[in-house]
Amino acid sequence: MAEIDDVLARAADGGRIEAAEAELLYLEAPFHPLAEAADAARRRVIGDNIVTYLIDRNINYTNVCVTACKFCAFYRAPKHEEGWSHSLDEVLRRCGEAVELGATQVMLQGGHHPEYGVDYYEELFSAVKRDYPDLVIHSIGPSEIAHMAKVSGVEIDEAIGRIKAAGLDSIAGAGAEMLPERPRRALAPLKESGERWLEIMETAHGHGLESTATMMMGTGETAHERIEHLRMIRDVQDRTGGFRSFIPWTYQPENNHLKGRTQATAMEYLRLLAVARLFFHNVTHLQSSWLTTGKAAGQLSLHLGVDDLGSIMLEENVISSAGARNSSRLSELIELIRTADRVPAQRNTVYERIAVHWRPEDDPTDDRVRSHVSTIVKELQISPK
Repeated sequence: MAEIDDVLARAADGGRIEAAEAELLYLEAPFHPLAEAADAARRRVIGDNIVTYLIDRNINYTNVCVTACKFCAFYRAPKHEEGWSHSLDEVLRRCGEAVELGATQVMLQGGHHPEYGVDYYEELFSAVKRDYPDLVIHSIGPSEIAHMAKVSGVEIDEAIGRIKAAGLDSIAGAGAEMLPERPRRALAPLKESGERWLEIMETAHGHGLESTATMMMGTGETAHERIEHLRMIRDVQDRTGGFRSFIPWTYQPENNHLKGRTQATAMEYLRLLAVARLFFHNVTHLQSSWLTTGKAAGQLSLHLGVDDLGSIMLEENVISSAGARNSSRLSELIELIRTADRVPAQRNTVYERIAVHWRPEDDPTDDRVRSHVSTIVKELQISPK
């Protein structure tokens, strides 16, 4: 216990902890001290009790994909009768709707279509920027970049330079899933390796394109592999500083080849969030995925180092196809943040606060926070270690 206390104190103060120490915290640290250390780290980095959210639209331009990831319920193979691709006009129409609804960002994502090379994305991004110059394009991921470069027969560096010039503002963490080799091969044997995914991210960072980093947990990976995933991301962040945030989410088991064989528990997810805040001394923002875990876990995550709840998503097809049923209107998300004794604020893609929803009583005490954490733990029917 003395070793755990030392690691918690060091990490809460901003010290660098090693992967083995992070694994020790993940497996053995008592829940409340772990939560308190992660929350202390959040306060040190963020500086206040504000929790941000984003208004954006996720537009899936095609479900045709050659990668055939086992966990994906969204894709259809080429020439499948249920395959589709939206026209450019349709994508632009949806962008226009998003702007009218207050979105500041659009996330354009789709399958690895066998005919979509770099020129397709150049046309797509430049058209969006032409019609909606203030709409941030935070889109695609390293897997799409690898695919488009292969289709066009160009190097990764050239592909990134061209799509940035066409209007891409930043890169999503899509396609990370699990980065260590064993679980990645089990999930997506046709995808690039985890090391290659990170190499492409590093190249993008070199072009001035910042990104997010993600993780999908709950498909049979070990605790050690989860921590290894964090280590691989942190190593790149040490060199580039290009990851704005880390966003873990849980595998959804419906309508895919993996189905319901494994899924991370709420406590496994929450403990991972806390450890991520303590391990990522060099990543500023931590986002929880209430879309896959539900609002109660999303609210509790705000006491485990999380400072962002992600998007009031105006459209999302990929995760919902696999069984995520959680959604939230703006007023509901604001109330969720308020009742967790946090101050809600709308942000933009680079985490600048657009509007902060202050109230006179927004100054919680430690006793109120501790009581609130205990209440939600009971509601979730989970047993903290």
